[in-house]
Amino acid sequence: MEAREVKTIADAMAIVEERGLTHVKVGLFDNDGIMRGKYMAKSKFFSSLEKGFAFCDVVLGWDSKDQLYDNARYTGWHTGYPDAPVRILPQTCRDVYGEGGMLLFIAEFTEEAEKVCPRGTLRRVLQKADEMGFDVFSALEYEFFVFNETPHSAREKGFRNLEPITPDWFGYSMIRNSVHSDLYHAILEMGEQMDFPIEGIHSETGPGVLEAAIGVDGAEAAADKAALFKTFMKVLAQKRELMATFMAKWSGDYPGQSGHIHVSLKNKDGSSAFFDPSQTHNMSKIQRHFLAGQQRLMPEFLCLIAPTINSYTRMIPGFWAPTDATWGVENRTTALRVIPGSEKSQRIEHRLGAADANPYLALAAAVASGLYGILQEWEPFEQVKGNAYEQTHAPELQLPRTLWEAAQRFRQSEAARTMFGDEFVDHFAATREWEEREFRKHVTDWEMDRYFEII
Repeated sequence: MEAREVKTIADAMAIVEERGLTHVKVGLFDNDGIMRGKYMAKSKFFSSLEKGFAFCDVVLGWDSKDQLYDNARYTGWHTGYPDAPVRILPQTCRDVYGEGGMLLFIAEFTEEAEKVCPRGTLRRVLQKADEMGFDVFSALEYEFFVFNETPHSAREKGFRNLEPITPDWFGYSMIRNSVHSDLYHAILEMGEQMDFPIEGIHSETGPGVLEAAIGVDGAEAAADKAALFKTFMKVLAQKRELMATFMAKWSGDYPGQSGHIHVSLKNKDGSSAFFDPSQTHNMSKIQRHFLAGQQRLMPEFLCLIAPTINSYTRMIPGFWAPTDATWGVENRTTALRVIPGSEKSQRIEHRLGAADANPYLALAAAVASGLYGILQEWEPFEQVKGNAYEQTHAPELQLPRTLWEAAQRFRQSEAARTMFGDEFVDHFAATREWEEREFRKHVTDWEMDRYFEII
């Protein structure tokens, strides 16, 4: 049996027995999209498949550096950080690249924890889509920089003077992907083996930066693929004495790193809900309403798309990242790019997405906002033609400029509470407020250079 043939609990047990494994890997994703997990003994795994298992809920109560939130209600010192119930998802079974027959299974929180679980939050949004008569399809693409560094060397350098694997600006370079073909081939092989197949990969503009587009799938599976790609791309790099970063922007000298999200809807009969050849740009009424929801709610949902302090350094004019909730047709200066095509290819690209976002939550935001637009029968603002950076847009389309502002907009959003639930909105807003407060504790190099002598 192949790993991706596993669909049921019985299948999962059978493949473990067939391979003679004593342990398997089980992991889940936290608020920041970081995979947390363990090797689990076969007997424990079999029991957990049928009955679930317990996982300390601290992974929903700490940040990316394992520092405990002091402002979260769901869990904290006030609850004692108890275990929370978790289910293993047999259908997510995958071979682990480079681990000789080892299997990986994705898990997710259940019961009360499910209300704040990122994967559970996306699934609730997709259930709303299902109730509305739609199936959601998506594909994510990531830019990431690769360095001739290790976790130790990067820290020894204080994360300064890091050496990218290639110099200069050289997008779509056949030279670069040929010289480094071993790395490219390994990425492609890993994608095939772990079922996040790479539709295309190339060098991007900047030293050491690559862009990988993951193949389209149903939205839940697409988020799994994106989250696994980010995780195991880092693993692959570090095994080669390299480092891959998905920071939104690691240097002020280069463009930021995107995590663009392509989305389309299908009706239950399999036809495109976005495609209407009788309309301008083949845009159906449903696609217009969906686009309008994405546009109008982008300022309120921004902290799901841009969840870190660093995210906001990317959103500056002229560096391929939007600064307002604009839309255009085949326009890469806007936040939302309508891509006209056939019934198969008609879609929207959410270009505001950054590489540092949690794939489950970024996709949840992109889909939920669109569904809300359908429910409200909203119409989009006027299409932007030409360079969106040089034009003035409606004040209500201006995006929050800081993570703190974005968290407040999210907390106050009625649409967010309708689509995600009060528990998730309160919890995630608190985590972003914590992130901003942690940042304020630090003095930056910029402040030292600007103020130390002169002020």
